[in-house]
Amino acid sequence: MRKRWSLRLERPATMVAASLLLASVLLAGTAAAADRIPRLNGKPDFSGIWQTTSAADYDLEPHSTRKDAPPSAGIVVGSVIPYLPAALEQKKKNFAARDTSDPRLKCWTLGTPRGIYYPEPFQILQRPEDLTVVFEFGHSVRTIHNNGTLHPTEKNQYWLGDSRGHWDGDTLVVDVTDFEDETWLDRAGNYHSEDLHVVERWKLLDANTIDYRAAIEDPNVFSHSWEIEVILYRHREQDFQLIENYCFTLDNDKYYPLPAAQ
Repeated sequence: MRKRWSLRLERPATMVAASLLLASVLLAGTAAAADRIPRLNGKPDFSGIWQTTSAADYDLEPHSTRKDAPPSAGIVVGSVIPYLPAALEQKKKNFAARDTSDPRLKCWTLGTPRGIYYPEPFQILQRPEDLTVVFEFGHSVRTIHNNGTLHPTEKNQYWLGDSRGHWDGDTLVVDVTDFEDETWLDRAGNYHSEDLHVVERWKLLDANTIDYRAAIEDPNVFSHSWEIEVILYRHREQDFQLIENYCFTLDNDKYYPLPAAQ
């Protein structure tokens, strides 16, 4: 009579204990990181100078190396911006003329959300009732109202939109409407109309890192809403500060000629 052998694998008690210990350490580390998040009146405090390290401003969508842009995986969730057919043709025209037609080259305000992922620092000054965002490029200023007020009932157009925020736990949710249509979303000619609607979500991952997400919709340009996500880092260099960058165009000297050499 042949004996039947069975092999039963069991996790030694020491392995189980080690797994539980590792899980508790990871949870403790996450909790400790949350505890280190700066707060103002119990809410996360975004005050500071921030900047992205991404190449998003060159092109939101994935792209290889171009003569005017480094390669990038892009920051569009799903990779592709869902243009309506006619709007896609306009975007292609913008791209072909990007060396001269980008509003950035005219020193115009970058707009929202472009100012957030533009490769220059910006500063946030936070109070319980609002956040003030000061951009180095053009030294433009954006106010995020966080006091429960609503968008104006009458139709307006603002270069940075009208921003109204509220808290969803530790995430700042900002609804932005009432846009000018004269700004682009990047240097590649991605654009919008005055019916652009942006919903931002700002979340501190730790004391020095922001996860920035934005849902973008515009029924005149896109077939449906789409999202971007980019990481922002706090500047911690000693005495770091914004330097006024009022931009320069080739036409500036026509209006502000340099003094003759002595």
